[in-house]
Amino acid sequence: MAPMGIRLSPLGVAVFCLLGVGVIYHLYAGVLSSRLAAFRQRRKVDLRDLLAVSVEAAILGGKEVKKVREENGLNEKTKGKTREGASELLTTGDLQSHRKMFNLLKNTFPEVKVYSEEHDNTVDQTLTWSRVIPGEILERINEGKDVSPERLTVWIDPLDATQEYTENLVKYVTTMVCVALEGKPVIGVIHQPFTDFTAWAFVGQGSNMHSRSSYSATPSKVIVSRSHSGQVKNYIREAFGNSTTVIEAGGAGYKVLSLLEMPPSEAGSVDQADLYVHITFIKKWDICAGAALLNAQGGHMTTLKGEDIDYSETALNKGGLVASVGVDHKAIVKKLPDYDPEKH
Repeated sequence: MAPMGIRLSPLGVAVFCLLGVGVIYHLYAGVLSSRLAAFRQRRKVDLRDLLAVSVEAAILGGKEVKKVREENGLNEKTKGKTREGASELLTTGDLQSHRKMFNLLKNTFPEVKVYSEEHDNTVDQTLTWSRVIPGEILERINEGKDVSPERLTVWIDPLDATQEYTENLVKYVTTMVCVALEGKPVIGVIHQPFTDFTAWAFVGQGSNMHSRSSYSATPSKVIVSRSHSGQVKNYIREAFGNSTTVIEAGGAGYKVLSLLEMPPSEAGSVDQADLYVHITFIKKWDICAGAALLNAQGGHMTTLKGEDIDYSETALNKGGLVASVGVDHKAIVKKLPDYDPEKH
């Protein structure tokens, strides 16, 4: 008897193939699902790691800033003018620092949005995080916090106080990194390249900075920008009286440090002030890191009307700012005269 065979019609072949695919899908669906879950887990960003990278980036940028200044290779040019008519300068120090800071952050956390004061298409894939978390961060922050990268915005200022940098007033110069979580600053780093001091804070977790032991309830010293000190002096004295000392200084990062307790090794390197006030437009890469440092000490940085500043994607803060720590911030705001930066 001839052996019996099974002959499938084209429809049968199709059904058999579909059944086979179904079996394979069911066999591997669990594996694929678990791998996808693992991938999603890997996409989380550890904020303690991001703090460590931010410190490393600020220091790396600071080395470029210092090197260019010491070699007198600034090659300064004007990017344009501010709304108030002051020249916005760009130097080789700004660009070199930007390239180091931006590429290090993007290479380490490619899915995180990073906004910088400078714009440059130079890509350097060789810049990678050392994977080292500084000892003082490990001492103060026991564990990290995982968040989704889409919730984060990073602001970097590769060289704060460029005008003063060109004038060799280097004490005002800083490099800064800030991390905002859903628009609120949670990590701030302010590095001083010419003293090699780095201030950092992780809001709610720890910081290497402290508020001073005492502040004046009515500010006796208010720090303001050198670029428009005449207008702001009148504003300050209308609020707090003619005896108020107004300190003119460069750099938003420097001004925030003036509100905090500097370590003994840095004593005398920064002016001491009770309040920081700015009455014109200002970019968020200038102020975000300082806001995080102040918030970590229970301080505040708001608009002149006392409103919180949203550190999401829009770069320009149009409401001016008032920054304090160790005082009743709401009481300070109430003393400020009505002023709308958009109308001046």
